[in-house]
Amino acid sequence: MIYKMTRRAALAGVASIAMIAAGATSALAEGWKPQKPVEMVIMAGQGGGADRLARLFQSIIQKEGLASMPVLPVNKGGGSGAEALRYLKDNEGDAHKIMATLNSYYTTPLRTDIGVDIEEFQPVARMALDTFVLWVNADSDIQTLDDYVAAVKASGGEWKMGGTGTGQEDSLVTAMLEKEFDIKVTYVPFKGGGDVAKNLVGGHIDSTVNNPSEALGFYKAGKVRPIMAFTPNRIEVFPDTPTATELGHDIVYWMQRSFVAPKGMPAEAVAYYTDMFQKLSETEEWQTYTKDKALMADFLAGDELQAYFLEERAKHAAILADMEADGSS
Repeated sequence: MIYKMTRRAALAGVASIAMIAAGATSALAEGWKPQKPVEMVIMAGQGGGADRLARLFQSIIQKEGLASMPVLPVNKGGGSGAEALRYLKDNEGDAHKIMATLNSYYTTPLRTDIGVDIEEFQPVARMALDTFVLWVNADSDIQTLDDYVAAVKASGGEWKMGGTGTGQEDSLVTAMLEKEFDIKVTYVPFKGGGDVAKNLVGGHIDSTVNNPSEALGFYKAGKVRPIMAFTPNRIEVFPDTPTATELGHDIVYWMQRSFVAPKGMPAEAVAYYTDMFQKLSETEEWQTYTKDKALMADFLAGDELQAYFLEERAKHAAILADMEADGSS
């Protein structure tokens, strides 16, 4: 069974709720400001999509004067984000730490007993939903999905799929591919999406399911080839790349790009950061970036964001259980 990750419905309703909440948040945020530099903890290593995106946020915050103190990115990607999750857990009530999340926000606590319940953290803001694409080296003879499946089967299990670690988003998409097409790959983990893309170009692995932003530079240089997108509709920057859905395969998967804060952070501080990201979401630079990098800008905050997190955690628990039953990557 393939589990489908879709956008939340009724965006118009969510947007109106967000506008009302934004007004209340701005009023609450006026009474509090950070008194020292703010750590922006990143649940991944350097060079990948999560790292680059967090540093883009930091840059926009600085250029637009959205924070009264510097915001400093800090990578804590050990253990598929377990290091970052424990760090946030251990800094309960700290008003000067926020964390950039991805879907390992759900999967790592589900897979490993690290004493973290994400329901305890404070939701701040969801900025976008990121996409996934199946990539091969441009020197490969593979041009279509059928070519890809045939090549993997012909390899006899020796096909190398690069990723960022078991339980990470790309490993889930890989497991979906294995189940849907009755194929088996050798999953090769790297420290981040940037390393994954470089190793595909270098010929050390045979394919990846990287985010577009992690492979876009190599794509423009003619080094990698997109075979299929895991989105409901074609990605604008890859107009000739079909989706799994249009090829007859029900595989849609998103990765959230969000921020959370430690349990016990004062409400005024949570409101300050939520307001900061709301303003960031409205900047021209962010809107241009999301379009160019194939992200879906989709701001969400407050109780609606927490409900989204818990809904997605349940979906990912089901995917992981399915993977364990099948003995997948």
